[in-house]
Amino acid sequence: MQMSEVLDKLKELQTVLAEKYEIESKLTDSPKSLDARIENLNQLKKGYIEKNTEYEEEKNKISNLKFELDETIRALEAGEKGMDEISTHREYEVLDKQIKEAKDKEIAIRKDLQREEKKLAELDDRLRAEESLIESTETDVKDAKSTLDAELKGYEDSIKVLSEQEKEMSEGIDPEVIFKFQRIIQRNHEGIVSVRGNVCSGCHMILPAQFANEVHRGDKILFCPYCSRILFYEESNGEDTTYYPTNDTGSLLDDDDVFSDGEESEDQQDDADDGSMDMEDDYKPSMEYE
Repeated sequence: MQMSEVLDKLKELQTVLAEKYEIESKLTDSPKSLDARIENLNQLKKGYIEKNTEYEEEKNKISNLKFELDETIRALEAGEKGMDEISTHREYEVLDKQIKEAKDKEIAIRKDLQREEKKLAELDDRLRAEESLIESTETDVKDAKSTLDAELKGYEDSIKVLSEQEKEMSEGIDPEVIFKFQRIIQRNHEGIVSVRGNVCSGCHMILPAQFANEVHRGDKILFCPYCSRILFYEESNGEDTTYYPTNDTGSLLDDDDVFSDGEESEDQQDDADDGSMDMEDDYKPSMEYE
């Protein structure tokens, strides 16, 4: 297979892979929305159970108060009837005290009962509201699950078609190149980019001249030594292709390392005088494919 054909297939493969990985991401992320709704539903049910427990405890408390009130009323009635049977002043004082205490207790119990019955009614209203909310949330979750199942089925079908296209487009290309190409697109959604002049259009780094010339010749697959993308040469059409200054390792220079009017730092001048290693003489492409 001619190298130009390989590059053309890689450009087509790039589109397929980018779409495939995007759909795979949706396939992973889509259930998260449903998971959040289910978690919300579970929290609502948990809160309902807690409030229902409080409601039952309140009912028991009211039941006990009513029982205590009945006992107090019976004691009061018995005391009032006993007034007809007393024979001494001492007996009268004791019974009168019991009757007053029973009346005070009755008043206190009735106040407590009124307060607790009001609280029970409020809890009942809250429970009815939460029951309605839980019911509507369950309906929403059910509808969302049905919609999600349809979406996931569509995503899976699309991935299956794209995987077949990927397999077909990968035929005849070194598997190691395909493997690295896939990893690059997973990160950047773009795995093959042009070189204009001696600048990679993917990362805008200045490439060594010898390396750029090899890309221009187009007789083998070369990866950018900086961003690892596959490179192909494209005429610059007179555009300025120098974007960023680099240091000896090809990394971007800080502002303090860039000197105006051609001025160089003393360290840079010493390196030049000592015949420091030039990047263009010693670059090593990350991978080649004849």
